[in-house]
Formats: sequence, structure tokens, C-alpha cells
Amino acid sequence: MRVRRWFAVTLCGLVLASSAAAWAGQRSTDPVTVTLSASALDQYVGQYHGAEEPDAVDSVYREGDTLYIESERKARAELRPEGGDRFVAPGSLLRTEFLRDAGGKVTGVKMMYGPNASWELQRFSDAGVRLNHALAYTRSVVMMPMRDGVKLHAVILRPVGSETSGAPLPFMMQRTPYGTDDNSSDSVNSSKPELAASGYIFVFCDIRGRYESEGQFVMNRPIVAHLTKKDVDETTDTRDTIDWLLKNIPNNNGRVGVMGVSYPGFLAMMAGIDAHPAVKAISPQAPMTDVWMGDDFFHNGAFRETYGFDYVQELEKQKTTKTVESTGDTYDFFLQHVNFAGAAKEAHMSKLPTAKAFLTQPSYTKFWRDMAVQPHLTKVEVPTLEVGGWWDQEDMWGTQAEYAALEPHDSKHEVFLVLGPWNHGGWSWTTRHLGPLDFGAATGDQYRKQIEAPFFEKYLKDRAGFDLRDTDSFRTGVNQWKRYDAWPPKVGFRAEKLYLNDGGGLSFTAPTGGGVAASYVSDPANPIPYRHRPIQATYGNGSKWRTWLVEDQRFVSDRNDLANFSTPVLDHDVTVTGDVMADLFAATTGSDADWVVKLIDVYPEDGAEGMGGYQLMIADEIFRGRYAKSFEKPQALVPGKVTEFKWSLHGVDHTFLKGHRIMVEVQSSWFPLYDRNPQTFVPNIMTAPKKAYKAETETIYGSTQYPSHLEISVAQ
Repeated sequence: MRVRRWFAVTLCGLVLASSAAAWAGQRSTDPVTVTLSASALDQYVGQYHGAEEPDAVDSVYREGDTLYIESERKARAELRPEGGDRFVAPGSLLRTEFLRDAGGKVTGVKMMYGPNASWELQRFSDAGVRLNHALAYTRSVVMMPMRDGVKLHAVILRPVGSETSGAPLPFMMQRTPYGTDDNSSDSVNSSKPELAASGYIFVFCDIRGRYESEGQFVMNRPIVAHLTKKDVDETTDTRDTIDWLLKNIPNNNGRVGVMGVSYPGFLAMMAGIDAHPAVKAISPQAPMTDVWMGDDFFHNGAFRETYGFDYVQELEKQKTTKTVESTGDTYDFFLQHVNFAGAAKEAHMSKLPTAKAFLTQPSYTKFWRDMAVQPHLTKVEVPTLEVGGWWDQEDMWGTQAEYAALEPHDSKHEVFLVLGPWNHGGWSWTTRHLGPLDFGAATGDQYRKQIEAPFFEKYLKDRAGFDLRDTDSFRTGVNQWKRYDAWPPKVGFRAEKLYLNDGGGLSFTAPTGGGVAASYVSDPANPIPYRHRPIQATYGNGSKWRTWLVEDQRFVSDRNDLANFSTPVLDHDVTVTGDVMADLFAATTGSDADWVVKLIDVYPEDGAEGMGGYQLMIADEIFRGRYAKSFEKPQALVPGKVTEFKWSLHGVDHTFLKGHRIMVEVQSSWFPLYDRNPQTFVPNIMTAPKKAYKAETETIYGSTQYPSHLEISVAQ
């Protein structure tokens, strides 16, 4: 949900805020430098990159007697020699020291940014070239009146001189709860180099009640009936903002594009509902869509405790975002406080609006249903580009849900979907890697250059180049982009079932006879951690939150409070594409239970590059048992009664390679991301007493009568 500012920028392996100046940071005085001849400077000229993201290139080149460094995302900076092979960028914190081999040839450079950050790049070319084609942007700040008199704050950036000369430009707008003051010419060029180089009027707006905007902030403000001027929501604020921009910003072409990731993705979708006529294209990226059903706060009724705890404090305790930090392992903190009510009391957050909703309305009440976006997507009002990542740790659900809602109404073929190998917002960077995974190409750059920028160029500037018909999907395992006429694709795939068998087997053949596939004791006093401990606050110092979905699952797979089912070693590739459905027949000795199902790719033991035996989650999801019949009206489970639980693990596009194994893992806790189920039915788990938490036996069936399985679509 939280992608702070417009985006973040990866610079030579160092993550810097996009608000930083070109080579950001200021030193009080510039150091004493020396003079080198042009021929001496030439020995440093070349292109350099790092092993982590080799597609992120820094170029060092000479003009006259001056050496410069720049990248595609960062404007050039002068490098002045200090002596030896050391250089400094005047007016910044950047220092460099060039590295030589035994023969004296320059082979790399050590980049030093301030006292604590340093990294090394390798020289791969002796040719220094210009990489940065940024435009200079002017900056202005405005307060825009809405229909009810509230004024919203915005930062506007536009190419220098475009106010009075040149072709009229379209607007590119982002509305956000995360603040806008850090946006500048440098930041927009570094965070969105493709769009910035083309030239847009960028508008960054603080939404109602956040940062410098007036009014009251309401989390995921529901859409209301617009009967009076006081009936406001994000759709009306978007329309009023656009009205003001069209009338007050000179030399615009009357067209508006809206984009955003996470909460701003939710706001981008608001621009496509009751859309202003000037809105010609929107791109909701990892949008918050239904925060109870499958996005940030709940998944199928299971409460995302750590996330709700941290995020609500960050947005509702103050008008500006303040990161929640932890002093210890949050696993211990939430275990000690028993339930969310106890943790919220400790944090003095119980009276915050969304926390109050957590505490009093844990089921899918009207409060949560009113916040949901997908019921409003009953027609396609503007061309829409939905973007999401396979390993999005926050809002994977929204992208696919919005596309699914819009696609049946897409008679003009103006709804597009991109699904890539990314975590939350990962397409904003170069992204060849995610954790230990190497995708073999700069997937983020590919998406932005080949799809995102051409999409907006087509609809806002009438330019050719956007050729996506419907869906572009990155197939993991084989690391290839695939284009489909619809999602999920129908041609070239067949429906299959993967059955959970007695003895830990996983097979495409339905069981004959049989009975219990597996059973285990789930103890709320010892819940299964969702990622490696210690578990830091979501966005706190040292947090591993952003990559937890690609962590090696061997850290829990040998526990005795879960069940594993695996195929033999595959003798051929198996490609699974489309939605994965879990259909579990199970029973509990308690009166409530959680079910977590993971679809896992098990690498060969002799796997290369440290991946031997690695267990990579491909799809995963939780379901809270009390909602088996209704999300609105939870019911106790009957102890010992076999019940069918069926839910989506979301879409995948993955090839399980020959020599790998397919594994399904089933467990009943995923803590503390999801709160503990007491396993005794209580009306409200948020306030469940300590005595309600009891160890219970969970049984999974795999028989002719009760065939637990996954429903998948396999490439023919």
C-alpha cells in the first residue's frame, strides 16, 4: 500500500528517495582538488554497472578538461580529481575511487555516498556515452478549491518554457496520501525517465486531509451519492482538481492521464469512475481495491495484523506519514498481547477510525463493502492499464480483481493488464532481480519503455507505438514475456486438478478410495511465522517485508504443525497459467480454523547459484474457516465435520522446470502478518480472551468422496 512519494529510485545499488537532487546531498565545503590533463582523465572514461542490477548503467565521460558521471535516471555530475584515483562531485556527498587491476588498467569504481554508504561497479565498456536525456522542469505550488470549499495542495512540474511556447502538453496526475513537497525536476526525471523525457505537465496532489491539503482524511473514502456540494469523495475531488487545472494551467492540450501505485493506484481508479471528460487514460497499479476481501487489511476474513497495526498508525495518528518502528521481534510482541485489541491498546491506537473498525467490525460489514471499488466497475469509461506483480506483498488482489470486473464490459478493447515478476511497485525500478531470483532481463525497464510510456503517449499525445492487445504476462521459471488475448488465457491450456494424497503425494490422478491425506496439531501458542525471524515492523529499519514472498520456505517446511504434498521429480516442464483455486476438504477438532495453502516450486538439490533445494512460493493465500458459508455472517465450524473450503490463490504464469518438484503446503497459522485464530469460535477474534486459544487437530482429506485438490490450468 505504501509506495512513498512518486516512486523510489535505485541508484547504482543504493536506494535513494526520489526527492534527492541529481547526486543528492550537500557538503558544507568542497574539498581541495587537483588538475589532471585530458589524456589522464581518459583512462577513467567508460561504462560501469553492478552485479546486482547490471542493466543500471553509470557512464563516465570527458568534455574538454572535465570528467562527468551520469545515468539514465540521474543528471550528470562533475567529477573533480582529489588525488590518486579519487574524485569528488562538488556540492554533493558523492565520492568515487577508481579501481585498477594488477596491470594498472581501470576496471571498476567504488562509489561512496556519505559516511555509511558505498558500493562497487565494474567497468564493462571503455566508451563513455551520454545516457541522460532529461528535460528541465519548472516547479509551482497551488491550492485548488473543491466544490465544498476545501482547498487541496498540489505541486506542478512542467518543461521549462512550455507555459508560453511549444505544442500544448497533457497532464500526468498522481493523487496521494504520502506527501508531494519533495517532487522536483530531478525527482520526476529520475523516477519516470521515459515520461519525463517526452514532456508532460506533472501534477502531484495531496488528497483531502493529508499533508498540506485541507479537510478531513478518510481511509479509502467510499463513493457516495452526489446530491449536494457537501457530498464529496475521491471521484468528485478528482473532477474538481481537473476542472481547476484545465482553467488555470496555460498551454495544456485538454487531456489528462492519471496513474499511481498502491493507495495512489486506488485513487487512479477513482479517476475512471464517473470520469471527467478530459481523462483519457488511467493506470491503477497494485491498487487498493477491496481491503477486506483480498488487499491490505484482510484476506478472506483473516486479519493482516502487523500490516493494519503499522499502516493505520502511519496514516491516522498524524497528518503526515510517520514510520512505525519496533524495538524487538514483532512475533513476540503480538503473541504477548494475545489479540489485536491488546496490541492496539499498547500502541494507543484503539480510537483511530480504521482501528475502531477493525475492533468492532471484523466481518464483511457494510462499512467494508462500501469501501470496495470493484462493485463500481460496471462500465469502461476510459482506457485503463492495470499493473501488478506476482510477488506483491501488499496489493496483488486488486489488479486482477479490477481487470476481472472491467473486462466483461470492454467492448472497445481498452482495458489492458500487465503482470510481472515484481513485488509491490517493483516495475518502477530496473528489476532484473527480486531477492535471490534472477529474471535474466531488466523487466521493469522493459515494461515502462515498451508498455507504460507508449500507453500514455497513444491516448494523451496520439502517438504510435502501443501495441498491447490485452494482457502481457511475464512467465516465471522460463523468464519470458507472453501476450494473451484475455486473462486468464483460454487457448492453448487445459483444466487440471492436482490432488493431495495420503503419504504426502501430489498427483494429477484422482484418488480411488483413500481417506485422510494428512493431519497435524495446530497450536496458537506456537504459530508458524510467515517469514524469517526476527520480524521487524513493516517499514521499519532492517525490515525484510518487501521480499518475504520469495523467501525459501524450508525455514518452516519441516515443522510438524503443517502438511506437505509433493510430486515426484518432474520429467518434463509443467506450465501453470491462470487462476489457482484451492478446494480443501478438511475438519477440525475445534470450532474455527484458518487454512493457508501454498503452491511451491522445489528446486533440485544440485541447483545452481545457491538455489539447491530452494522452495519458492508461486501462489499462496489464507482462508478463515468461519466464513465458509458467508463473509457477512460467520458461523462456528462443527467439530469433526468434513467441510469444503474453496478459495483463490490468485493468478500465476509459471513453468515448473524438468528436474523440479511441485509442492503444496497446508498450514493453519501465518503469524504475525495474520492474527491467530483461537480455533474456538468467538464472536470477535479481535477481542478473543486468552483462554479461547486452544491447540486443535486439523485433518485434510484425500479420498474419492472428499478429494482435496488445486484447480489449475496447464499449458498443452
